[in-house]
Amino acid sequence: MGDFLEKTLKKREIHIDIVDHRILHTWNSAVGPQISAHTNPFKYRNGTLFVNVSNPAWMQQLRFMKQEIIEKINAESGKEDIKNIYFSIGDIRRKSVTATDHPIDFSRYPLKKRDRRLIRENLSQIEDEELKEILERVMKKEIIKRRLSG
Repeated sequence: MGDFLEKTLKKREIHIDIVDHRILHTWNSAVGPQISAHTNPFKYRNGTLFVNVSNPAWMQQLRFMKQEIIEKINAESGKEDIKNIYFSIGDIRRKSVTATDHPIDFSRYPLKKRDRRLIRENLSQIEDEELKEILERVMKKEIIKRRLSG
């Protein structure tokens, strides 16, 4: 029934987000860009995450990595929600996630004293205040993103 409903809604161009965007973001962060480019988590039900994979070779490799991926996702989310992953060959096209879809509140992550000093030293030679502010924001965001992904 679920497959029939999904196909019918798709034919009528009625789009429903079947997977929570937080799970998609957690998936992308846990597996990294290479695996993420060949996969699409499309449904979560009763502890099982359903993931479409681009081709059989990727599916085979991911099956070997399944337990490791489950552990990474659960660690990333801070919960033990994912008990199993079901991989299948399928459509991996999806709406691209932009910064505005999942904004990071950079104010929640204060910079270390060393990072603030490094930014100040690198920007000391720039005279244009507007450019200096823009570069400072970019540098702060990059440092925080690296810290979060590390």
